[in-house]
Amino acid sequence: MFNFIPAIDRYIFRLVIVPMLGVFALAASLLVLDKMLRLLDFVAVEGGPVGVVFKMLATLMPEYASLAIPLGLLLGILLAFRKLATTSELDVFRAVGLSYGRLLRVPYLITAALMAVNIALVFFIQPVSRFTYERLEYDLRSGALGASVKVGEFNTIADRMALRIETSEDDGRELKGIFARVANDKGQVLSISAKSGSFLATTDDPDTIILRLTDGTIVQDTGQQDPRVLTFTRHDLPIDLPAIEEFRSRGEDEREYILPELLRMGWADDEPRSKRAASQASFNFRLVEVVMMALMPLLAVALGIPPKRSTSALGVFISIVMVVAYHKVNQYGEDVGALGMVDPLLALWVPFLLFASLILWMYYRVAFVPGGQAIGALENWFSKIAKRIGKLFRRRRRVVVGEEGED
Repeated sequence: MFNFIPAIDRYIFRLVIVPMLGVFALAASLLVLDKMLRLLDFVAVEGGPVGVVFKMLATLMPEYASLAIPLGLLLGILLAFRKLATTSELDVFRAVGLSYGRLLRVPYLITAALMAVNIALVFFIQPVSRFTYERLEYDLRSGALGASVKVGEFNTIADRMALRIETSEDDGRELKGIFARVANDKGQVLSISAKSGSFLATTDDPDTIILRLTDGTIVQDTGQQDPRVLTFTRHDLPIDLPAIEEFRSRGEDEREYILPELLRMGWADDEPRSKRAASQASFNFRLVEVVMMALMPLLAVALGIPPKRSTSALGVFISIVMVVAYHKVNQYGEDVGALGMVDPLLALWVPFLLFASLILWMYYRVAFVPGGQAIGALENWFSKIAKRIGKLFRRRRRVVVGEEGED
């Protein structure tokens, strides 16, 4: 089906795509698992339903994807060229006249596709998903998601009812061991206990829910010496939900603006200076993060090819450090640009130009200088350190073996 594609391109595509997808999955899993633990703890403290955790995680996926895509792209290409170099296939390709530019044809096609995906994520999808996450968190704190009743504790509802539920089963659908103390409009106090119950929604009044109780007793304090005691098989107890303020509209944070809104807010003369600076900083931060992806294939080649007769993986480590460090520098540049301390163009594009110059120099050393190595000095230093550590371990092992022989 893809016979019209040259075999070398299909081969490089397979070498790149497998580790790239693996890095995507690994990075996303680590980020999701770390956040999931925090959200589970947060939802447990707030007493909310477990299902909201997965909704909140889903809203965070665009942000995680925008971080994992550049890293996965870099490591996918880097590991592919590292394999070509360590198996001497790269030397064969170079010997038959294939330049690095020709070998990077497929990686750059993949880069272009991922840049388009990342543009959609950071300029359109991520701002909306971030706002959705904030709204879910607000609903959880306010009780709009059913998080106001906590099992095993006394809960005050609408300042006229104290409710305690001993246990909850079937994800909150079946309640056991219910006790309620209610003050009615006449000033009388009702003490209600029931074996089980469940919450039911009402169609007439969305601000009221029904607590349907089964097999219980009502003790009514009428102010007389003997209270009135009633038993019931089923009793519906209306509960007034507390008033919940409507969540704010999207746009209080410049990170929630999509691309047209950023362009309008960042260069509008009628907007406050602080608002314009924050919008411009956010726009330039997102743009520079996407544009940097165009240099990831060159960085991958520069760091993925080890010296001759070497299998050092130092380039993999340095590539991760460089990408993460550059991302942190961009975040700092966005912060100082949003505060108006530095022009956002200078705060974000000057580091980009410096980093791009470094990458281009490293690629030039590998691609056009015979025997050139971008991190040759670091490779030599790393090799010497590794040899010294190996000698120390071997010396320690000989000492231990000698002591055992004396025994």
